[in-house]
Parts: sequence; structure tokens; C-alpha cells
Amino acid sequence: MKKIIAIVIALISLQGIAQERRQFADRMERPHRMNDLTPEQAATLRTKKMTLHYDLTKSQQDDIYKLNLENAKARKDMMESMKAKKASGDWQKPTSEERYKMMNDRLDHQIAVKSKMKSILNQEQFSKWEDTQAKMKQRGQKMKKNMSQRSFEGKRNRK
Repeated sequence: MKKIIAIVIALISLQGIAQERRQFADRMERPHRMNDLTPEQAATLRTKKMTLHYDLTKSQQDDIYKLNLENAKARKDMMESMKAKKASGDWQKPTSEERYKMMNDRLDHQIAVKSKMKSILNQEQFSKWEDTQAKMKQRGQKMKKNMSQRSFEGKRNRK
């Protein structure tokens, strides 16, 4: 009887671990779903989501679509060039100067997007947009922290 109970407990434990890994794999696959879309499709979907969330007017929708399309094309081009570099074997870890330049360019782009959004949205919509951006940043930092902890735990368990 004790052996049967021990086996049942072990099976339940393994079930929980397997389910957690499956959920983690699904979570990691989600961001890649948008990569399969064309820039026009991605911009359309993002604009429609923003329309629902911020109650945009038609002219605001058109302006934000243009902005989203511009960003989606730039993101797609960057991803294509990175894939090409990795495929050809030319990719190398960036130096500290290159990382500084990339971070500086990214921040300049964020500032430009923020100023464009401020000119497109009214005050209430803009404050709601800023809140959403802050939440997304926190969620990204949390995910990054979780990923580094999982990586650390994996390295620790391998030793």
C-alpha cells in the first residue's frame, strides 16, 4: 500500500513539472507568431488593438497606422539582416561601442515615437498609452529576470 501511494505521489509530481515546462514553451513561442506576418498585417492588427484600447478617431487611426507600419518595416528589416548575418556566419557579439550605439539608437527611436504619439493622441489617450508602455516595460523586465533565473538554475543543475 505504501508503495502504491509513493508511486501516485511521484506521478502527480511529474505531471506538474511537465505541465509547467509545456506552458513555458508556449509562452516562448508567442512572440514569434507576429514574426510570420507581413509588416502591413502587423501594423493593421496593432492599430486595431490600439483603436479598441484608446478609442481612436479615424484620423488618429490613419496616423497611428503609418507609424506602426514604419516601425514594423524597420523591425522586419532588422530581423532579416540579423538572420542573414547568423546564417552566413558573419555575426559576432557586438563590442561595447556597438552596444552603446544600438542602445542609443533605440532610445532615440523611443523618444521620437513618444513625441509622435503625443502629437497624435489627446491628453487622456496619451496618459493611458504611457501607462500601458510602463506596464509592458515592467513585464519585459520581469520576464528577463525569470529567464536569467531559469538559465542560472539550469547551469547549476548541470554541474
